[in-house]
Amino acid sequence: MTTELLSFVYTPQQRPDKRPAERRRTDFGEIFDEFSPDRAEVQASRCSQCGIPFCQVHCPLHNNIPDWLKLTAEGRMDEAYELTSATNTFPEICGRICPQDRLCEGNCVIEKGFESVTIGAVERHITETAFENGWVTGPQPLVERDHSAGIVGGGPAGLAAADVLRRYGYKVEVYDRHDRIGGLLIYGIPGFKLEKSVVERRTTLLAQSGVVFHTSTDVGRDISFADLQAKHDAVLLATGVYQGRDIKAPGVGLQGVVAALDYLIASNRTGLGGDVPAFTSGELNAAGKNVVVIGGGDTAMDCVRTAVRQGAKAVTCLYRRDRNNMPGSQREVSYAMEEGVHFEFLSAPEAFLGDDRVEGVRAVRMRLGEPDEEGRLRPQVVPDSTYRIEADLVLKALGFDPEPIAETFETPDLDVTRWGTVKTAFLTGETSLDGVWAAGDIVRGASLVVWAIRDGRDAAESIHLHLEALADAEQLQATG
Repeated sequence: MTTELLSFVYTPQQRPDKRPAERRRTDFGEIFDEFSPDRAEVQASRCSQCGIPFCQVHCPLHNNIPDWLKLTAEGRMDEAYELTSATNTFPEICGRICPQDRLCEGNCVIEKGFESVTIGAVERHITETAFENGWVTGPQPLVERDHSAGIVGGGPAGLAAADVLRRYGYKVEVYDRHDRIGGLLIYGIPGFKLEKSVVERRTTLLAQSGVVFHTSTDVGRDISFADLQAKHDAVLLATGVYQGRDIKAPGVGLQGVVAALDYLIASNRTGLGGDVPAFTSGELNAAGKNVVVIGGGDTAMDCVRTAVRQGAKAVTCLYRRDRNNMPGSQREVSYAMEEGVHFEFLSAPEAFLGDDRVEGVRAVRMRLGEPDEEGRLRPQVVPDSTYRIEADLVLKALGFDPEPIAETFETPDLDVTRWGTVKTAFLTGETSLDGVWAAGDIVRGASLVVWAIRDGRDAAESIHLHLEALADAEQLQATG
């Protein structure tokens, strides 16, 4: 058992074994093996237990990272799990998909020559150990309360809120348009980053604890929002943002130029055994095709790596800035390169070529100019620099915008921002409608899963305070 901390001075950083690229290109299994207990303890012991833990500061959930690293180094795994789950509803998910290189690990105070602690891998090890030993349970309320909450959206924000509210003893019902609960955790994120069984075992625990899931239920179509408000004492909007941003360029309407999320959903549905005609027909299947993905975020990396696994002839990522300015995880970029993806940095699409179907992309070279209002260097077109990339399938991974939620739910009094996201009170998540809260991407725009979890937990705490006050008022009225 390793108990001596600060071992980073003589113990190098080591991650779990990664499957070779030539093997992982052929399936959708997760690319990392599990840590052995001994290796996990050794890696956790590299923590410097610094006075100001910037890893914790830069974690949206403010996880007690140094504490559970110390417990892991000492082999006290049950206590380590208690700490990870105290602040994080889904530590096994965050350990897999959080961009630790931009958050906790990227802010580790260990000098870069020694490399940071492998926080994400240890977090995953802690939770997997807890599942193996039966320590993980669903919410177990001490008291059952009379009031209920309805949650629109079964993604990370909605599920995090459901967990918190059920622990308080409220009746919780979740409504989701898809046939499985999990939102983008199921249908957006590929299995090589997050195997679906990892999500499903959590939703199973929630269902066993009394959370009621209404799948294939589209609020605004199958049930009106007004009926939802009448049925529940509080309603949380956690619908996420699914509307892909488009690009204005000649030929964008050609067959074979499709939204990234449509492609990823088709792939994930197929992997789950669903019948997806657009995949079977080849419309949303990269097999044997020259694939071009436009964008540089995590969704773009999900697309290029999915296309590789589907057996694409060639996969090219087209991004208008350089690698250092990519908004996604640099680790994901490196994994994609290992798997054979070709990157065209400082390039942008000018037109999509073809008659009925796309046959190529006319691209133009870019250079970086002066910083914009956000401090990012502005891409500028290099004159006379156009070139052609062969393409049978083009995936637009340019980010996401919210759907017109106030129109869909027929709630004209619901205040939204100029970007279409829902306006909420700071920290509480309360909207302009009485008894209605919002959390996750529908409030902050397309963001990270860990932020959705944070927002869902915060909104649930606010709902709890509201429902407690409501119960007190009802009791006072009843006693006269």
